[in-house]
Amino acid sequence: MDILYLLIPLSLVLVVLVGAVFWWSVRNGQFDDLEGPAHRLLQDDDTPAKK
Repeated sequence: MDILYLLIPLSLVLVVLVGAVFWWSVRNGQFDDLEGPAHRLLQDDDTPAKK
């Protein structure tokens, strides 16, 4: 029973941490274009990228 006093707050902190990381990634545009990189991989473009 004493272990619950440690596990419950620890799990709540973990949930808040995961939620904060997810919210940060959504607000910074990490999930904006999910299909673009897959399509660029399949394109046959041998020209070097311009810098």
